[in-house]
Amino acid sequence: MAQTATATAPANAPAHAPATATGTGGAASGSIGMPPGYSLVWSDEFDVDGHPDPAKWAHDTGMNRQGWHNREKQYYAGPPLENAAVAHGRLSITARRESLSGEPDWGGQPYTSARLITKGKAEWTYGYFEIRARLPCGRGTWPAIWTLGSQGDWPAGGELDILEHIGHTPDRVFSTVHTTTGHGAHGVGHDTRVPTACSDFHTYQMLWTPDSVRFGIDGRVHAAYPNLGQGAAQWPFDRPQFLILNLAIGGDLGGEVDDAIFPARYDIDYVRVYQARR
Repeated sequence: MAQTATATAPANAPAHAPATATGTGGAASGSIGMPPGYSLVWSDEFDVDGHPDPAKWAHDTGMNRQGWHNREKQYYAGPPLENAAVAHGRLSITARRESLSGEPDWGGQPYTSARLITKGKAEWTYGYFEIRARLPCGRGTWPAIWTLGSQGDWPAGGELDILEHIGHTPDRVFSTVHTTTGHGAHGVGHDTRVPTACSDFHTYQMLWTPDSVRFGIDGRVHAAYPNLGQGAAQWPFDRPQFLILNLAIGGDLGGEVDDAIFPARYDIDYVRVYQARR
């Protein structure tokens, strides 16, 4: 989910096999799973009902007043359980058609949602990331699972979009990398068809090493980005990134919003991060 412009590039495998990039478009093939020698370093199983664990997640509301990037139409609410709640072993991020005009940071948005980040609580350099989620459907929804560099401004700090999904094309999901050499509409990524993205849970995966970033769904790689040895402008990914879960509404990529879809719910079963044992 690009910070200042949108990207138009559009069950674990038993063992990891190398992905093969097929050109600058970012398409790749192969299997993906937790590599040998990795162990769990951080997770949220969402097994305590109520608010998301404040030791692990913060609500990002910092741009509500001026409006969020990409001309998005949501107001990211803070604590309300109506927008982010844990129940029955799952986190649900829910977008609603409502205007919280009484809030001091309200910027005129006609919808509410939530954006949860690990910034200031957890960040990682390299690792195997796995998130099991079921996506919302409906014209105007734009859920994402992504990371941002915790050092430096965008795009110099780098961005890794593990998953983005647009309600206008409910059977397609995509992954994109944003750097100084290619960001926004010039980000490097690839999309793939997942017909049951909105009806079933799927596992979204990223393996980030010093050599490359590979993105997969249900154990199969569909996109990859190599370290070409061209310096920080092409590879800023040797420094920490923090994780973001959010549900945006409308905007440049989300498009026209169908008000009949609300409330729209984005369910996350778990988030797990593994790193190589030292």
